[in-house]
Amino acid sequence: MLATVTKLFLIVHVLASVVFIGPVTVAASLFPRYARLAAAEPDGGHTAVLRLLHRISRVYAVLGVAVPVFGFATAGAMHVTGDAWVIVSIVLTGAAALLLGLVVIPAQARVLGGEPPVYSRLAMSSGVFALLWAVVVVLMIVRPGSSTGV
Repeated sequence: MLATVTKLFLIVHVLASVVFIGPVTVAASLFPRYARLAAAEPDGGHTAVLRLLHRISRVYAVLGVAVPVFGFATAGAMHVTGDAWVIVSIVLTGAAALLLGLVVIPAQARVLGGEPPVYSRLAMSSGVFALLWAVVVVLMIVRPGSSTGV
């Protein structure tokens, strides 16, 4: 029974990662490009794209909370919560969440509010957010020091 619950937690964790974190990463990464286009061509329809990308970023960020919730559940069921790769993943996930919630999404909102953006800072923040998630994915696959032998 425990193995079945662990598998269920892991399935939901991985699916939530793909379905929720993937879109928010793409939307956050595309936003700076369309912000530049909207500034260059105010009547080019890019503002609607910006609104959509911002909405995806906000909504999927909230839905993305399922990823660490089921990650903790999976790690607990597997009895690996104290393993270094899990702890590092938790720290990087927290850093990614803070970066998204405190830097990326507010910067997107300021752009939509008419404030002139610092494109390079927004692009860099979005890129670091994506990089943090990429490192977490690698840690989930490689699991240094795990007992699986993989």
